Amino acid sequence: MADLIRTAQYFKIQIADKPGELAGMLAPLREAGVNLLAAHAFPRNRRTQVDVVPEDPTAFKNVAKVHKWKMQGPKMCLLVDGDDRPGALADLTEQLGSAKINMTAVTGLTAGQGRFGAILWVKSRDVKKAAKVLGIG
Repeated sequence: MADLIRTAQYFKIQIADKPGELAGMLAPLREAGVNLLAAHAFPRNRRTQVDVVPEDPTAFKNVAKVHKWKMQGPKMCLLVDGDDRPGALADLTEQLGSAKINMTAVTGLTAGQGRFGAILWVKSRDVKKAAKVLGIG
């Protein structure tokens, strides 16, 4: 089966870099039934930046508004899922590199049962070009 590649909206939220902060941010999303297609958290400037890719951006924004989260976005990323194989991520990054598209970040992982997934971040100005290069634009 071919890889499924799509563009998706993501939002950035800064939280304290303390135990339990991420759980405290994710719990209201769970309670509101907001499904996340991806989440990526990492340290940034003595805080933690959380990038979330909600299945329903409007539902996510509603929860964020209720909880008064300071967020940036929506911004765009590329989500990939497909059959796991040697070089799956190398193939994608090679296509973008050959098109002179610089990736600002990449997260790839195995999803079990022979599947893999990835989030590819590129500059806003390159999202449409990257989508076209990867066959979705």
